[in-house]
Amino acid sequence: MQNLQNQLIELLKDDTNYTSESKLLKNKLTEDALKLEPILLKYLLSNDRLKKHFFLDVDETLVFDKDKFIQFVNDKEFLPDSYTSFRNKIGLLDEDGKYFSEKRDVVLAWPYKDCVLEGGQDKEDQNRDEIFYNEVLAPDEIDRLFDPKVLTNFKRYDREGEHKNPQDLNRDDNLIIKGNNLLALHSLEKLYRGKVKLIYIDPPYNRNGDGFGYNDKFNHSSWLTFIKNRLEISKKLLIQDGSIWVNIDDNEAHYLKILLDQVFGRDNFKRNIIWQKKYAAANDAKGIPDMHDHIIVFSRSNSFKINLLPRTEKQDKLYKHDDGDGKGKWRTDNMLAKSFSEQYVFPITNPNTGKEYLPKKSKCWRASKETVDLWVNEDRIFFGKDGKGAPQLKRYLRKVQQGIVPVSWWPFEDAGHNDEAKKEIEKLDLILDDGSYFDTPKPEKLLKRIIEIGSDENDIILDFFAGSGTTGAVAQKLKRRYILLEQMDYVKPAIIKRLNKVITGEKGGISNSVDWRGGGSFVYAELKKWNQNYIDEIESTKTIKELLKVYGKMKDEAFFRYDVDLTSFDIEEFSELELEQQKEVLLECLDKNHLYVNLSEMDDTTYDISDEDKAMNKKFYGLD
Repeated sequence: MQNLQNQLIELLKDDTNYTSESKLLKNKLTEDALKLEPILLKYLLSNDRLKKHFFLDVDETLVFDKDKFIQFVNDKEFLPDSYTSFRNKIGLLDEDGKYFSEKRDVVLAWPYKDCVLEGGQDKEDQNRDEIFYNEVLAPDEIDRLFDPKVLTNFKRYDREGEHKNPQDLNRDDNLIIKGNNLLALHSLEKLYRGKVKLIYIDPPYNRNGDGFGYNDKFNHSSWLTFIKNRLEISKKLLIQDGSIWVNIDDNEAHYLKILLDQVFGRDNFKRNIIWQKKYAAANDAKGIPDMHDHIIVFSRSNSFKINLLPRTEKQDKLYKHDDGDGKGKWRTDNMLAKSFSEQYVFPITNPNTGKEYLPKKSKCWRASKETVDLWVNEDRIFFGKDGKGAPQLKRYLRKVQQGIVPVSWWPFEDAGHNDEAKKEIEKLDLILDDGSYFDTPKPEKLLKRIIEIGSDENDIILDFFAGSGTTGAVAQKLKRRYILLEQMDYVKPAIIKRLNKVITGEKGGISNSVDWRGGGSFVYAELKKWNQNYIDEIESTKTIKELLKVYGKMKDEAFFRYDVDLTSFDIEEFSELELEQQKEVLLECLDKNHLYVNLSEMDDTTYDISDEDKAMNKKFYGLD
């Protein structure tokens, strides 16, 4: 084998792609072997011994045994009496003894991974059979689906109230968009690419009754595709030193971590934060009670830097002594070092009593004798209330790091809990259309902590599962800009109402702790619906008579799939179906690529876009 290796090195020595300083470049050889690179095959075929060793003769046709070659190239040169056949490398092997990293196939795979899931649900109790657009087979449909969309119903909200079609619209505005979040993200790409500092999302957890009701047969696969599509476009919006924080529970957390590895890069994983979301376990809990959520943090690149958390009043209270010498408040600290050094073992003399003190056995002082003597002379050593005790270091508040390094365990005392969040919602009177409160809000203390760690004032914060609007409320109180996307119908009774209260100075949540007094504004807009209007009407009909009226409108205005022939539509046969079956038929007929109006078709008279909306879209997209 050594001779064979020498022959290979001799054969490739003049090709700098494969050798360097008489050593084989194993990664390049492995890569080209996997690709069956012609130049490499030509080299190997030119040497009779190498050809015989790495090619099989099948009916007078030579077949390259790339696995054998890769294994040979990557083998270590063991001594003849080696007791192991394994290489000096740790990793996963397949059943043939090949390293996965060499085969490059350690990835999370699932049905529909190569597809786009539009995810058009806009009601909590809605179950939809979604179309999966294959990235290879349907690129034109996907391009059209992702085209920027026309926005409508522009409004600015400030302390003076609601203002339609605001003429002072600008890029610094806080923004709330109602509509499909995947399409809204793609609509924002050109405007906000590389400008968002922090993304926080609290997506559906894919549990029973949590709002993710798509494709029951492939629920887990659908969820992964749904999240992957949105992560990929959101990554493009992040600035290089930005970060994404994803709130999730145990049901999908570990799959999500691997998915984030693939989208953002494993090297950009920062931490899996454990947030104690409950202060007590439920009495009727079965099995092991759920007490925490995961917050998985990834950066856009290695330039990400965290901010320190503000010191708490409780921490500062520890500094209760003050000598009145202008050095400020201090507390006592241990004089012993954590690691041992012989030169730091010496007696410290109490100047008041003359008594000498040595460190405990196998311990030493934290500084040299010269430094300790200086501390004694400068009155930076405390010898007890009566001056007759053992030495202790004075730790001054002014010299302490003015902030706390965040750790991965967030107890509810620091970051709030679910019950606290629900009380915040109830106090704001955010009642939804069905008379209930938003079911899964997050506490403002949690978002305050995240936003303070990952951003600075005036940075842009993005939340594309905006929910009850907590991210926007906290961002506004912390003087950040924000973009909120939400497709559910509770946008107005939850988010708009909440942010209006923030502007007028509400005192809930973190308001008092940050001295919030109100102010600011935000702009609201909606994706302009087209076929989506008919989907909404179909799903809300209660009788067959109502549904037939909707079908009459669809024939005049809706876009049908290319393979739907209306001339062969048998209305009598259709009328014999049950109402739910009729709905399914009509929903299947609609072209899902025309759910919303593309910006490029804004001037098409078919859509009857008003002059006001045209003007606002030109201003928003910078088309003036």
